[in-house]
Amino acid sequence: MAANWEKVENNQGVLTVEVDASQVDAALDQAFKKVVQKVQVPGFRKGKIPRKMFEARFGVESLYQDALDILLPNAYGQAVREAGIEPVDRPEVDVAQMEKGKNLIFKATVTVKPEVKLGDYKNLSIEEKEFTVSDESVDAELKRMQERHAELVAVEEGAAQNTDQAVIDFEGFQDGVAFEGGKAEDYSLELGSGTFIAGFEEQVVGMNVGEEKEITVTFPEEYHSPNLAGKEAVFKVKLNSLKRKNLPALDDEFAKDVSEFDTLEELKADTKKKLEDKTALEKDQYVREQLVLKAAENAELELPEVMVEHELDQMVSEFGQRLQYQGMTLELYYQFSGMDESQLRDQLRADATSRVRTSLTLEAIGKAENIEATEEDVTAELEKLAATYGRPADELRKIFSAQDGMAALYRDVQTRKTVDFLVAESKVNA
Repeated sequence: MAANWEKVENNQGVLTVEVDASQVDAALDQAFKKVVQKVQVPGFRKGKIPRKMFEARFGVESLYQDALDILLPNAYGQAVREAGIEPVDRPEVDVAQMEKGKNLIFKATVTVKPEVKLGDYKNLSIEEKEFTVSDESVDAELKRMQERHAELVAVEEGAAQNTDQAVIDFEGFQDGVAFEGGKAEDYSLELGSGTFIAGFEEQVVGMNVGEEKEITVTFPEEYHSPNLAGKEAVFKVKLNSLKRKNLPALDDEFAKDVSEFDTLEELKADTKKKLEDKTALEKDQYVREQLVLKAAENAELELPEVMVEHELDQMVSEFGQRLQYQGMTLELYYQFSGMDESQLRDQLRADATSRVRTSLTLEAIGKAENIEATEEDVTAELEKLAATYGRPADELRKIFSAQDGMAALYRDVQTRKTVDFLVAESKVNA
């Protein structure tokens, strides 16, 4: 087999591959054995028609596609390795020659990982940022603890307020006609959360349990459904039930109930210590992120759009998973945010571009500095994960191996070591 790589422009090129005729004929033999099992010809049992008769009746060309399916994956993979390129997307394949007894020739148009021309990445400085724990931040954390331990009490009388948990039925109408996706029953909604279209929750505030009301809202101009974008709609809403948080008093009894401490002052001191530890981690994370961004800004590379699109696929998937943890789906999010997937991708595009750029830069720095993840590094990482998840390290290694995740684990460790290198070589007082 012979392979020739010719870069055309930016990060695209053409990989021309020639496969020996002997391999073509062997693939045609395999294709015949597969296809003949499905062929029924009078006078022959199914799958028993002779090869010459098959080719005379159907033509050898009828085997070409199956033979190509056998040949192309291995031939392309081998050619990529020989050319020393790193494709970042599926190739566009054009078969120039496919014939029995002759070499297979095909051309693959390939987008490859870009070359990174590193700029300064040592002795970097970043904008300083203050990380402190104030008395106000301690009080705010205690307030959040108070909220978490609040009792939800059913409201029998009185109007709905912000922060109440309302359970509602609703159905939306536009010009008197119910529209798709605008109806739900026993939907749990925290008033003031901003989950629904602007103006909806504000009009539920003030309703009483059992009350029915028509709420008028205007959909955003950029709403994903053209039939509703910029239009006024009426929701028929019924408030089925209402629950309100009953906050416990912040006193010594509260401290005893929520912690191992006997007094509120002890709980405050412990809360402050935990916030200081958290703030130290946030400062470290800030330093690491900013140094990586600075190194990426100093690098020169032409970013393939397909890499950004792949990253966006991943980010949208991650966003959908986070919504599921909150009891919502992407479809509901699109309905109530007024966005569609295209608009969400546009909103995430800058972050996706930054993530791909920094990843490529870190990879290039790792190569330039010969930074590698050793087996000892990965073993140590598995031990950390084992402690975190309460599972044996050997078991986690088997899980990663079974799911083809060890290579990703090695990359993650190598990336972290590369960032450690940037921090150690920087001017930042971390």
